Amino acid sequence: MEAPEPGAGSSAVAELAEASRSGDRRATARLLSLVERGGDPADEVASATQAHVGEAHVVGITGAPGSGKSTITNSLTTLLAEAGHRPAVLAVDPSSPLTGGAILGDRVRMSGASGAGVFIRSMATRGHAGGLALAVPGAVRVLDAAGFDPVVVETVGVGQVEVDVTDAADTTVVVVAPGWGDAVQANKAGLLEVADLFVVNKADRPGAADARRDLDLMLDLSTVVTRPGTGRPSITMTTATEGDGIGELAAAVTGHLDLLREGGELDQRREKRRIAEVRAHLEHLLADAADEALATEGLQPVQASESPMMAARRLARKLLG
Repeated sequence: MEAPEPGAGSSAVAELAEASRSGDRRATARLLSLVERGGDPADEVASATQAHVGEAHVVGITGAPGSGKSTITNSLTTLLAEAGHRPAVLAVDPSSPLTGGAILGDRVRMSGASGAGVFIRSMATRGHAGGLALAVPGAVRVLDAAGFDPVVVETVGVGQVEVDVTDAADTTVVVVAPGWGDAVQANKAGLLEVADLFVVNKADRPGAADARRDLDLMLDLSTVVTRPGTGRPSITMTTATEGDGIGELAAAVTGHLDLLREGGELDQRREKRRIAEVRAHLEHLLADAADEALATEGLQPVQASESPMMAARRLARKLLG
């Protein structure tokens, strides 16, 4: 069927959602555009898809720029598609702090996966802290409801605070490469809190064995090994450009999902994910309300001696009643 144009109201969104569940990729793409647009259309998409979610395994792939995340995502999803799965990719690119634009070039870098039938969607962070677009959870829901499984979220990268991927994924894969840094830097970057699985990519290059040794040392010395419920993260060596180790990585991802299910951790993680999404939207709404309050009332001249904290408390009392 020909999908209706988005933005025509809840009935049109419901038709798009039905077409998406029937395999219409254009309808799925239009739903994702509505989610990115935000506001009432995004709310309508959430309502239309909520009853059909919860089946997809959401896999987050993150790591420093240049570690090979896109190449690994391309190889992994191509392998899964050829094995009869229906993977989809959400590739989150950084937005320019000056223009708000983003390159969104992942379809070029993942031509192999695209040719194998993998659904690929690029999204911009739009300045959202943590490396993930605010719309990503809603986009994951759309792909889940459309029957894609797994849904792979490739994030901007890991930094001092860029660990939001844990709130978006069931399984988080952290990619490192030779020369990535020592165990102390890894701890500072928050890798222990993020990783369910580690990948040392570019394993054919000098220093790959050292990178694996540093990861093992980091895990040996740590008193907090990854998120609860699945034990010590495995380490897979890959050369993604050649496809080496990708089968082992696919097995590790599937094995982690099995562990989550067996230990009852999967439901707990998804509940935490739902709470994190509610919190993110609540913070967004409160920020909008604060901007409006500052624009309409501002910091009144008679209160020029008021400290910023006291001004914030005064406005908060007004906003929250």
